[in-house]
Order: sequence, then structure tokens, then C-alpha cells
Amino acid sequence: MSGIVGYNQEQKVSKFLLGNEAIVRGALEAGVDYAAGYPGTPSSEIIERLAAEASERRVYVEWSTNEKVASEGCGAAATAGLASLAAMKNAGLSVALDFLTHFSLTGLGEQGGSMVVVVCDDPDAHSSGDETDSRWLARFAYAPLLEPTSVQEARDLTRYAFQLSRENKRCVMLRSYTRLSHASSIVDLGPLPALIAKQAHSDSSACLTPYLARGKHAQTLERLESIRGQFEESGFNSYRGPESPELLVVCSGSAYQCALEAVELLDLQERVGVLKIVTLWPFPHQLALKHLAQAGKVLALEEVDPFLENLLKEALNDAGLTDKQVLGKGSGHVPLFGEMTPDRALEALAAVFGLSYQPRAAHYSQAADRCVQELLISRGLTWCPGCPHRASFWALDRAIKAEGTDVYVTGDIGCYTLDVFPEGKCQMNLLHAMGSGLGLASGLGQLGPKNYDQPVISICGDSTFFHSSVPALINAIYNRSNLIHIVLDNDATAMTGFQAHPGVGYNALGQPTTKIDLESLCRSLGAQVEVADPFDLRGTAKTMRKLLQMKQGVRVLILRRPCELVRMKRQKNKPFRMEVDQSKCKGQECAICYSAFRCPALMVEAEGGKASIRDDACPGCGVCASICPFKAIVREEVA
Repeated sequence: MSGIVGYNQEQKVSKFLLGNEAIVRGALEAGVDYAAGYPGTPSSEIIERLAAEASERRVYVEWSTNEKVASEGCGAAATAGLASLAAMKNAGLSVALDFLTHFSLTGLGEQGGSMVVVVCDDPDAHSSGDETDSRWLARFAYAPLLEPTSVQEARDLTRYAFQLSRENKRCVMLRSYTRLSHASSIVDLGPLPALIAKQAHSDSSACLTPYLARGKHAQTLERLESIRGQFEESGFNSYRGPESPELLVVCSGSAYQCALEAVELLDLQERVGVLKIVTLWPFPHQLALKHLAQAGKVLALEEVDPFLENLLKEALNDAGLTDKQVLGKGSGHVPLFGEMTPDRALEALAAVFGLSYQPRAAHYSQAADRCVQELLISRGLTWCPGCPHRASFWALDRAIKAEGTDVYVTGDIGCYTLDVFPEGKCQMNLLHAMGSGLGLASGLGQLGPKNYDQPVISICGDSTFFHSSVPALINAIYNRSNLIHIVLDNDATAMTGFQAHPGVGYNALGQPTTKIDLESLCRSLGAQVEVADPFDLRGTAKTMRKLLQMKQGVRVLILRRPCELVRMKRQKNKPFRMEVDQSKCKGQECAICYSAFRCPALMVEAEGGKASIRDDACPGCGVCASICPFKAIVREEVA
């Protein structure tokens, strides 16, 4: 724990906090009662840290099966008069929108509750399949939108978001992003509220519903205009620079710090003004116009999409100031994708003023490039040593080759996505969002009458299965699709940090709870179900071949083996001691173990090209002994 709480509430204290921890601290200071989410980088630490404080601060915290359910739980708590927080990454917001778009029309009711939705975007897609800009979706969902520019502001704005929500009886969205959520800084903290026994109560005399939608829509727009008036006067927005700048830089989020640095490095303090807008939606038009009117030129700095840039253009157009051009992504001064960086801000400012700018000396860049080419060895992305997914995909490859059929494989998001990265042919052919693998397979499995004769296999992890694959499985069974669905049950939400899910038997607080049996659930729906151990390569491949030969119906194969990191934590030992018999190893004549199987613990000796095993990296799973055609890899059971 980072020590988010644990001091006298009247004492003034500063703490070194992660951005997500600052959001948690702001929520605790606002008196949050209920928190829910689904893990996804860069948002995962929010629920994790709240769970660590749950007992002391009397907060209900859960890992929900998906983001829609998390938002619905938080919405229910808000209508009962409590303060709630839903946390998710950008992709998760798409899952939650169906509820949130309706909830924005109804409001929170009259019980005095509040609800904040924290969405953590991932510009540059560091750990995501895309870099979707959630700001558009806040506007789409009629949700007020706040965007911090620093770790301190993350704490401050979270507190304010709860206040804004409570006063306006509306859900409020707070947008974070990777460089904020995972940044660390000294944060000035405020007092925590006294612990009191709150009385949650739902108003059974009222009906909260978006129907009839037309009238609710009008009321929502009126409320947003009222909030816009508050945003026009908000102290979170600020301006730095001369009264009538040659260039006005308007920015939000991470672009603010980049803009300040660029202005200083280019010595443009007397020529450039910087307007920071934190209250992004409803957009404070009058505040923006006040500064736009004083400027010669305007440059919008932001990351990913031209959201702010378009709002500025709308404001100028509505005010009849169509002669003032807004530079930015549309003009080519700022890239249309990726993160905002100091270099990007510097390049944009230099281009506007016709200045010569070079981020670093040419000889430095050349030396750095040479180091990358000559000294760094790229091992690519791959699974951890002992990961059961490596064995699962190895068995799948062998089964498909043995059947000699052109199998089409669909998948979705999880550690198993790494199948697409190793060198050589991957197994997955179609990869999209969580739960999409089975939904796509369900569609392909209906194409037999259209002369589609390829067997279809979909793949998902156990956490993803509960998140969004169950409806697709029901759809496939109900509509009599023809497919095989493989669930990689590694007893963990491994990719995001081993958070709880309905199949592990404990909740977000580590408390024992009902463990949903995957096998029983799938059988109860009417699927043909098989269970195999992926480390039994021959047996698993045989089961896969049997399912491929069945030709019709929905067949589910559960490949059950705990994630190696989970197993090591539980057992704290190696099952086998592994070594290579150098007299049997064929080296580069074979190279299956280190070139095809590609476990990071397997190495090739510089002299002779034979395989060896790094004992410090090897978890002793023993699978590599099964893939060596010359029996050169020997495993010895550890007593």
C-alpha cells in the first residue's frame, strides 16, 4: 500500500502518489461509498487501491463481471443516496454506454447521491488494441466531462466531480490517460470525512426512466446548459501569458505541461499565451471566446482526436468569427494519432513561428540509432516461461495440422493475444474486442448454406468468458451455430494484474465467494463440453481433433491449468528439474525448442548451436520435454 490514508484527518499532509492513487484519494475525501469496475490497463489500480481501503473507510468495492454491470451497480447506489465511482479503461466505456446513455436522461433522483465514471484512455495504445478517444463519448452520453492535467489535479477534480454530480443530480465523467494514471507526483491531501453510518434508501414513490425520451432529453440539455455556466467560471481553467498574444495555445490533459515546456524552451513567453481547459464538456464557449478574441493565431494542442480543436472552431463559428483559423490536427501542425509529447508541442510551435527546431543534436540521434541496431537484442513479445497458453496453442497447431483442414480461428483480448506476436504463423485469424471471438465464430458457424466449409474455432480466457462471451455462447447454441469454443482457464485475470473474477472463488477484497463452474454452466446451456490439461499436449491435441471431427453443433473445450505466476505463488516450488542432454540435442538441425516453442527459458549456445535451459528462468513445468522430437530435454520430478 502507498499509504493513501492513515493519519489524523485534520493534519495537512502531502504524499507521493500514482495518478490513479490520487483519483482514489479524491474519491475517499469526497466520501465515496460504492465502487465497481472491470480491470483494464491503465485503470486497474483504482479499484485495487479502493479495495485496500474498503474495510477502514466502509466502502463497498467489487470487481464486476463487466463495465456495464459495474456502472449499473454504481448507478443504483447513487439513486439510493450514496456516492459511487465506476472505473474502466477506454474500451470498457463502450461496454457501459448502453446504460450510461439512458442514465444521463433520468438523472440520479432526489436522494442526494452522486456518481463519477472514471475512464482511463490509452493514447498511443501502450496496452490496448486501439487508442480510442473517450471524450466524444462523454458528449454522446450527455455527461459533463473533466480532464486533469496533473496528478494533483486528478485528486482535486475527483473531489469536484462528486460535488458537481450531487448538485446537478447527474453522472459526471472524469477522463484520465496513461501518462497521468501511471505518473507519480507529490500530492497535497485534504481531510477525510468522518465515518458515519449512512442510510441508503431508494425512493419507491418515484419512477426513474428515460421514457418518454423527448421530454427527458430537453431536461437534460437544460441541465447541461446550467453546468456550462458553472464551467465558464471554474477556477480549474486557467490562462498564462501576455494579454494579447501573437499565438494562443489552447490545450487540455497532458498537452498543458507540454505546451508550457515548449513555450519556455523556445523563449516565447512574451509572444504566446496558454489557455488550459479542464472542464471540457459542456464546453465553456464564453471563456474560450474571451481569450480567442485577444489572440492573433490559435493553436489547439491535445492528444489523439481533434475534440478540443473542433469545439474551438464551433465557438468561433457561432460567434461569427470565421476569419480566425484554428491550427492543430486539421492544419497538420499536430499529428492525428498518438500521445502529445514535449517534442510534438515544440515542433508545432516552431512551425507556427518559422523557427528552426531540432529536438537533439544530429550526432546524438545517430549514436542512439546505432546503439539500438547493434547492441539491443529484440526477443519480441511472448508468453512467460511455463505459461499454459504456450502449450494450448502448440496443441492446437498440432491438431489442425493432423486433421489437414483449413481451420479459421477467432479470438479476443487477453494474454492469449500474444499468439499474434511470435515469429512464424499465428493461430488466430480474426481478433477484436473482448467477447468478440465467440460472437464472430457464431456468425461464421451459420455460413454453411453459403458453401462455407471451414471449421471455426473461437478462443477466450476465463475472465473474458464471464465478461462478455456468455451472451455469444447462448446465441450460438440457441441459433444452432457450428463451432468449437476454447476457454483458456488459467484461474486469473492475468493480463491486467490477477484481479478476481467469478471463476476464481474470491472477490475484490479477497473474501471467499461462490465459484462459478465453467463446465457446469456451459453444459447447462446445452453445449458439448470437454475438459483437458494443456500441459498434456498429446491428450489435448487428441481432444481437439475429436471435436473437429464432430462437424456440427457448439462444442466447448475448457483447457484448465493455472497461470504459472499463480501456481508459483501457491506452491512456491518447481514441479520438475529440467536439463538438456547435449549428446541427443541436434542443435540448429532441429531448433524446435528455442525457435518454434520459444519459451524464454530455452536458449541456444553460442558455440555449437545446441539448446540449453536457464535454470533461473525455468519454472519447471516440463512441457518442453514433450515437444523435443529427439528426447534431448530431460525432466526430473522434484521430490
